[in-house]
Amino acid sequence: MTAVKSYHFQTSLRWTGAAAGPTSTYAGYDRSYELQAPGKPVLLGSSDVAFRGDASKYNPEDLLLAALCACHLLSYLALCALRGVEVVAYEDSAEATMAADDGKMRFTSVLLRPRCTIRGDLTLARQLRDRAHAECFIANSLNFPVRNEPEVIAAT
Repeated sequence: MTAVKSYHFQTSLRWTGAAAGPTSTYAGYDRSYELQAPGKPVLLGSSDVAFRGDASKYNPEDLLLAALCACHLLSYLALCALRGVEVVAYEDSAEATMAADDGKMRFTSVLLRPRCTIRGDLTLARQLRDRAHAECFIANSLNFPVRNEPEVIAAT
């Protein structure tokens, strides 16, 4: 019997906005925080400006979308490397929609637009793009649709 693989991840978060004062009123507190994972640089965050945050810092919505984009990229690169397709460039321009659903704010959809430049079999590269979407760990953990409009082109 094969053991099931599992992986553990750890982050720590510290509310740095406390230095500006407590949460006496909704409008009056600073939403800034620091996010860190062991051995990695500190990431400065806040809420989105729609929720009185600091536009110069990453917000949780940015980070969720970024995690999804990065997971798709890494899934695709791994599949291509295993099948002999050389990826020479990759960019993604993603967007997410958050809206009220049953009285709760939540992500309702994400659209990924990866542009992949490859050397090798274009048909296989496109098939692997679809497979990467299906195998993405982050996408498989979400409860909203993730649409994918990939463009796979041959390197010149």
